[in-house]
Amino acid sequence: MFKALAEAAKNSPFTSPVRHAQCQGSGGDEEYSCEFGSSKYYALCGLGGILSCGITHTAVVPLDLVKCRIQTNPEKYGGIVKGFKVTIAEDGAVSLARGWAPTAIGYSMQGLCKFGFYEVFKVIYGNLLGEENSYLWRTSLYLAASASAEFFADIALCPMESVKVRIQTQPGWSTTLREGFPRIMKEEGLNGFYKGLVPLWARQIPYTMMKFACFERTVEALYKYVVPKPRSECTKPEQLVVTFAAGYIAGVFCAIVSHPADTIVSKLNQAKGSNFVDVAKSLGLLGMWKGLFPRIIMIGTLTALQWFIYDSVKVYFKLPRPPPPEMPESLKAKLAAQGKL
Repeated sequence: MFKALAEAAKNSPFTSPVRHAQCQGSGGDEEYSCEFGSSKYYALCGLGGILSCGITHTAVVPLDLVKCRIQTNPEKYGGIVKGFKVTIAEDGAVSLARGWAPTAIGYSMQGLCKFGFYEVFKVIYGNLLGEENSYLWRTSLYLAASASAEFFADIALCPMESVKVRIQTQPGWSTTLREGFPRIMKEEGLNGFYKGLVPLWARQIPYTMMKFACFERTVEALYKYVVPKPRSECTKPEQLVVTFAAGYIAGVFCAIVSHPADTIVSKLNQAKGSNFVDVAKSLGLLGMWKGLFPRIIMIGTLTALQWFIYDSVKVYFKLPRPPPPEMPESLKAKLAAQGKL
């Protein structure tokens, strides 16, 4: 499979900036550690996804716990400040770390699939469209590639997400992954781990589509309108600053787009025997937006750090990092001939 992908990657419209194996902004020629689209390239992209998602989601577990409790019991926990106070008063500060183990495992698995498959699908869809259409329809390409990747990433995430939400929102339920995982299997079977898969798709696929498409286009816009010099003249630290800024902007939009479904996921795993439609009706339109502010803070920071870590892994392992796409010369010639350029 990887051999076929490698062959496809050689003809991909995304390989043109890296065919000569030179690192941009490195202050000189530097050989890449692997070829774009090789099995090593995809494996290291997957490693970058594991680190970026696993580390960041685990780091914000306290904020995530309070957010989930606000969503499932807004009368008790109120806003973010009250939520922290009530949680600490009742269970102690150590309780803020509840759910860290399923979070670390689940989101590491999700990150592997999310970033690794995104690189794969971007090459596949780019080849299907061709160089010119890949440029003209690049936003649609980013959306399609990220949605396809997240479809599989959520299947990997869902069991751990189910355990995590119950640990965080059900008083008296198991407080560790070691206790919670076999408990769900014993009481509900395999369906207990995947009953939240559809709302998870509803939350994560729009989130990821926004995360990748908004990030890609924001990076393009920052280099075009904000950064005072071309990307090729930027040092790697400067490029990573642009990555972080674009990631935060994308994260804010991600939080808003996916928040209603996130609230339903939290409530669904709390209420045994419920389904997606019933929970949505019981929450109502306004109820679905509870906990939005802490989630914007969490997701904005988290998304920025994820992109920063992911891009840093590429820099560390000397992976090809194509610059923002530019209009192909063939398309320029066509538009010039039509008087549109």
